[in-house]
Amino acid sequence: MNKFKSHFKFNKQEQSGIFSLLLLIVMLQGVYFYIKARPFSKNQVVTVNTAIQSQLDSLRLLALQNDSSKIFSFNPNYITDYKAYTLGMSATELDKLLAYRETGRFVNSAEEFQQVTRVSDSLLMVISPSFKFPEWTKRKKTTKVSAKIGPEKTFERKDLNLATADDLKSIKGIGEKLSERIIKFRDRLGGFLVDEQLYDVYGLEQEVVKRALRKFRVNQPPSIQKININQATVEELARLVYINRNLAEKIISFRELNGTFDSLDKLRNVESFPAERIDRIKLYLTL
Repeated sequence: MNKFKSHFKFNKQEQSGIFSLLLLIVMLQGVYFYIKARPFSKNQVVTVNTAIQSQLDSLRLLALQNDSSKIFSFNPNYITDYKAYTLGMSATELDKLLAYRETGRFVNSAEEFQQVTRVSDSLLMVISPSFKFPEWTKRKKTTKVSAKIGPEKTFERKDLNLATADDLKSIKGIGEKLSERIIKFRDRLGGFLVDEQLYDVYGLEQEVVKRALRKFRVNQPPSIQKININQATVEELARLVYINRNLAEKIISFRELNGTFDSLDKLRNVESFPAERIDRIKLYLTL
């Protein structure tokens, strides 16, 4: 009996420790029941302080200006979500550009980019030096040029998609065979989407193309149904002029091994992919 009582005999230090432990347990129980009695509302609305957000945007723009040397040249027509974020564009500005591109149109200058996206002058000033547009967009955009026979007489460049073999043979360097080859290539494409595609005609020299584009241009590009690269079959991809069956199989194999494409630029990682033609191939694909 005396041995049993010894288990419940504590000195003052031990009694103090036990009391502190019991007090801590009671406090934790109180906190638990308080939180349980007042749960957070699921419909609680989190508001954003617009003034602070504006300051953050300003700081991000300043950081972008200080780090502008690290921005590599790119075609803004194919900007990705991540790229737009790192450049300081808002989701609304990016959505405007994507909606514009869905119509089959392209921005061909920094001014057009701002008109479509409505980005601020300060942001445009920082990112526009890195814009890289195709060479053909740098040529004179007007379809009317002065004829040598007189300053008052002008003519319009004809639509390349409506040009006949005889029309094409009027260009120095294009004869019977090349004119037929251009029309066959145009038919395989379903019509030229951009002027640049004339450079892709086999056997057509660059100087001849330049002469042809002084008289012809794509005024009315055809309406096409783009192929979803994440859903396409080998047969669907192989129908494109720029993709043969062997390349189509490699694209599908790459997709099966690495998952769906989150950017068309990832096609560059496919074995034997013609990276120099990616801008043309993008015209026919979507995500």
